Amino acid sequence: MSLFTDLCHINVKGGDGGAGCMSFRREAFVPKGGPDGGDGGHGGNVIIEADPQLSSLIDYRYKHHFRAERGTHGKGARKHGKDGADLVLRVPLGTVVRELDAQTQKPLYQIADLTHPGERVVVAPGGIGGLGNTHFVTSVRRSPAFAEKGEPAQEHWIELEMKLMADAALVGMPSVGKSSIIARISAARPKIADYPFTTLVPNLGVARTKDGTRSFVAADVPGLIEGASQGKGLGHEFLRHIERTALILHVVDVTGGYEGRDPVTDYHTINDELAAYAEELATRPQIVVANKCDMPDTADAIERLRQVATADGHQFFEVSAVTGKGLDSLVEATAQMVQQLRKDVVVDSDQTDDSVLWERSRQRRDRAIHIERESRGVWRVTGGAIERMVVQTDWENDEAVLYLQHRFDRAHLTERLQKAGVQPGDEVRILGFAFEFKGDEPHKDQFNELRDSDDEVLSELEEGEE
Repeated sequence: MSLFTDLCHINVKGGDGGAGCMSFRREAFVPKGGPDGGDGGHGGNVIIEADPQLSSLIDYRYKHHFRAERGTHGKGARKHGKDGADLVLRVPLGTVVRELDAQTQKPLYQIADLTHPGERVVVAPGGIGGLGNTHFVTSVRRSPAFAEKGEPAQEHWIELEMKLMADAALVGMPSVGKSSIIARISAARPKIADYPFTTLVPNLGVARTKDGTRSFVAADVPGLIEGASQGKGLGHEFLRHIERTALILHVVDVTGGYEGRDPVTDYHTINDELAAYAEELATRPQIVVANKCDMPDTADAIERLRQVATADGHQFFEVSAVTGKGLDSLVEATAQMVQQLRKDVVVDSDQTDDSVLWERSRQRRDRAIHIERESRGVWRVTGGAIERMVVQTDWENDEAVLYLQHRFDRAHLTERLQKAGVQPGDEVRILGFAFEFKGDEPHKDQFNELRDSDDEVLSELEEGEE
């Protein structure tokens, strides 16, 4: 197994929030001091950050569970709990972060695509600290005898996938000379040997034109085989690295290699695999490189390949990685095409770092409220914000439950339930709690039928408070 790691699944959990304090000021000569309970501290976030100094995800191959620090509880005399420290996990540039289904471990949606140094995304937000009873004073509630619990942070699995970021990718069948070419045109020193699949990990190298005025980053992608797009060999692992490159340098061995393959057939095979893996790769700019042209009896194969490549609209170069023939011209043409492709990409300077964008997307998902019918007369409400209201409520305190009803009203939960088709008398479930829906009746009776619908969930929540 290669030490190169480009796909990992890890389990992340933010820190739990600290509980708010229910306390009243008690001093000599102040017999009726007001509420003075402090807020609980927020739990730390788990953050993924792009680091240009890293080249693989090896740090996450053997360690899969990551936890941020929890917040501490609030105290009396308005003493707030301390916030938990964030946990920053650093990954290479070009890492895609996806949410995974906990059961199937299949990707559900993309969380972020980190392509700029220092770009960040919160993948496991810490639990919100509970508010102390000082926050619940109103004109009619002068001495609130309740406080919020801290929010237990959610635990989930995410996928980290690294895709190389290069201007040009050298692709082709095994042993066509890709590593030899990148070694000649750059300072990269890949492993080179005269047998197939010598290259097991992609290699990056910076190539410069002879006059030194232009340069580009080239990636030597390990050899592909027929069926790579269906995962044969290490196809999927290597094909993903071609997706980010602006230009494809398609290297073909005009000698046919040890197997005596036909160069034109090889050319079509690789292009078919690229198109099968990702349709847009079929239209990606491509330069066809006929390698090993210094070998005898290759003139006919070179000419046939030239005709096919030029008919497809691709530039064609005859080169020899051994003698260096044609490589200067290839580098010059590649640098020129890369420069033009860079000009064609409009870069908005205000969008170089999408950290704010990723955070807004996360907050949007958190605020969303989903209502689904589980069975006849039974409904399930999910959503980060609405679930947070429930877990932060002290269900043994009537004042706290009434305050939760007020928060539900502000979130227009009753209207949302009615719009979804919930009827009076139906059971509505949120996390491990269930209540009978009363419709438009006064909300003071809304939770009369409140009960525990899931002992396991409740016990987990209670353990999070200890």
